[in-house]
Amino acid sequence: MSEPLLEVRDLRTHFRTEDGVVRAVDGVSFDIHPGETLAVVGESGSGKSVTSLSILRLVPDPPGRIVGGSIRLRGRDLLGLSPAEMRAVRGREISMIFQEPMTSLNPVFTCGEQIAEAVRTHDRVPRRAARARAIEMLELTGIPLAAQRADEYPHQLSGGMRQRVMIAMALACRPSLLIADEPTTALDVTVQAQILELLEQLQGELGMAVLLVTHDLGVVAETADRVAVMYAGQIVEQAEVGRIFAAPAHPYTRALFAAIPRMDLDDQELAAIPGRVPPLDANRALLERGAGAGRGAPGARRALPARGRDRGRHAGPGQRGGSPCLTLTPAALSWFDRPLRPARCSRSRG
Repeated sequence: MSEPLLEVRDLRTHFRTEDGVVRAVDGVSFDIHPGETLAVVGESGSGKSVTSLSILRLVPDPPGRIVGGSIRLRGRDLLGLSPAEMRAVRGREISMIFQEPMTSLNPVFTCGEQIAEAVRTHDRVPRRAARARAIEMLELTGIPLAAQRADEYPHQLSGGMRQRVMIAMALACRPSLLIADEPTTALDVTVQAQILELLEQLQGELGMAVLLVTHDLGVVAETADRVAVMYAGQIVEQAEVGRIFAAPAHPYTRALFAAIPRMDLDDQELAAIPGRVPPLDANRALLERGAGAGRGAPGARRALPARGRDRGRHAGPGQRGGSPCLTLTPAALSWFDRPLRPARCSRSRG
């Protein structure tokens, strides 16, 4: 087994608010190996995007701050780097594709100039060579008339093309790790499939690892090697994709899978998860004593995962198949183990 490319251990990122401290990421640990795809899944508000931003040290301070843990890239502690050293890592060794390209691209610079800037910054090449690299990357991502598109502004392109520009910018310096934070959220299903196929193709050509943040389990099944399930700022289960789809061990993971629509059933009762992800400023000490109730029930505000023996574990700490996981409080476990709320879904017959 190869050495991990990225090692995240007990990562904790908190936000200071008027109502108290929000533990957006609370003790997350995982590894990513060269060339593999790790998918991080979970509901909105579970801490997926903040985990990604923490790896690149892009959490705004204030109000956010990485308060504990370690992030090592090839053994190098990223949390100990100076701001200048960290800027050299971003784009060169680790790149990120953000959720919404229209807000990630600068509207006053052409697409080609924004890609070329990253190349000039990290590779120290002349402007002509940087522009040639930008056009090459646009061609690599499947954009027609790449030289012409390089001189256009983001608002002149479609959503799918803007996302391809973001991919070209992220991969222009051949990073070892690509963080893709829900890269297909704002795209229609046809363009989604094209973007995912493109990422898989470029991953094979460049040999990079991918951290895929998503809430689409269908995408996970098609693209990921391993899966980490997040809930309330913590990883509750982690395993190889085939194993976790065949036999999810944690009650929350089972609840997520139960909520997936089945196309092979004409009349299906969808198992909805009532309520929402509990607030992350709850007193976890109460949870460890078994206080609170299951999500969606009275007292659910304090029903967060509490540390304990990890029923959701598929492999031990530091092993490629998993990392330390969590259990819910007894009350929360009893809620997830009960039958979920059904919602009738019928396919029309034409």
